[in-house]
Amino acid sequence: YEHQGHPYYATARLWDDGIIDPADTRRMLALGLSATQNAPVPDVRFGVFRM
Repeated sequence: YEHQGHPYYATARLWDDGIIDPADTRRMLALGLSATQNAPVPDVRFGVFRM
């Protein structure tokens, strides 16, 4: 269990999007926010689906 619980075990199997160095967290967050800000928003022809 200890071996499979290690973060490198999961990321080596592509179960996540990778491990971010804590020193790079702010830069990665800014990159992600920039990507969402510049993504086109398509027009939709329907309203909100209620469940």
